[in-house]
Amino acid sequence: MFENLFSVKGKVAVVTGGSRGIGEMIAAGYLAHGAKVYISARKADACNATAARLADIHGGECISLPANLAEMTGVESLAKALSERESKLHILVNNAGVSWGEPIETFPENGWDKVMDTNVKGVFFLTQKLLPLLESAATTDEPARVINVGSIDGIKTPVFDNFSYGPSKAAVHHLTKVLAAHLVKRNIIVNGIAPGPFPTYMLSTGVGGRGDVDAVDWNAVGRGNPRGRVGTPEDIAGLAIFLASRASGFTVGDVITCDGGSVAAS
Repeated sequence: MFENLFSVKGKVAVVTGGSRGIGEMIAAGYLAHGAKVYISARKADACNATAARLADIHGGECISLPANLAEMTGVESLAKALSERESKLHILVNNAGVSWGEPIETFPENGWDKVMDTNVKGVFFLTQKLLPLLESAATTDEPARVINVGSIDGIKTPVFDNFSYGPSKAAVHHLTKVLAAHLVKRNIIVNGIAPGPFPTYMLSTGVGGRGDVDAVDWNAVGRGNPRGRVGTPEDIAGLAIFLASRASGFTVGDVITCDGGSVAAS
């Protein structure tokens, strides 16, 4: 009864924004536990390189399907490419996301639109376009899974001048509940994750690294967290595996923080 409770072995997964950061961590976790993983990212070279590296490290199949999910053409091209390769999709992780930092006086419309298009619009329409594959995999006993990656900035006020980012992630959290209510009757379970501080490119741009993850003193960043550290690949992959496995079969429409207590202590 319990021996395969957290298993994702043999499942087909798509992780968007999978070339680095939290997406790469989740993809690695799935690969290490026997899933076949497709990763997508806007930059083809980076996506291809990460797919090859993850397959080399963890074994199994990791396939690169580059796409710009801020645009409908990119959403449709990814759905088409996947449909040509697979008849079923068991796990969709909507992780692709961007941010834009600028003072309120000069914050531009294109910065607002880029964040909303990628973080919210892309999540909805990719889920929509992949519904046939998700439904093909879904059964009453083994539902398909959609996991939307939001942020604690969608729960509490962000500390940075990234005025569209927090609202976009709050929208992702609510969209998660709306999709969950509609799709649970079709044997597709939708949940969300709200990560806190992890050693990623995105966070590095706000804590002195200017996009260079290795240039940041992550121990110093972590000392400001209730757990006394930043997140690890095991932290985020463990939660993503739970939400993709039988263990979460009765968890629907929830958004679970993975933040070391940041929200609880705020």
